Amino acid sequence: MTFVIDGVKVTGKLEDFTREEAAGYLEYCRERIAEPFALKEITVKLCDDGKVDVEYEAGGVKFERIRRITGYLVGTTDRWNDSKKAEERDRVKHGVGGYAD
Repeated sequence: MTFVIDGVKVTGKLEDFTREEAAGYLEYCRERIAEPFALKEITVKLCDDGKVDVEYEAGGVKFERIRRITGYLVGTTDRWNDSKKAEERDRVKHGVGGYAD
């Protein structure tokens, strides 16, 4: 049985899985997820030893890329003049870890 509670898909692979149980598992998982991550999906299933296995998927918050060009922090370059765009185009770009390739 699958329920969508507060935008989170909760699937129970158990007999007689109720909405109240789904809400309980949602609360259980929310207590274990650090902000700003949001729960996307929870799957609850019964294991061979009689215990319940709870799997959840959480995603991060979308972010905007920020560039630092000669002292300016910007998200986009669409309002820059031609000189500032040329400065960005001609700058030295470093590889991952701060080392030039």
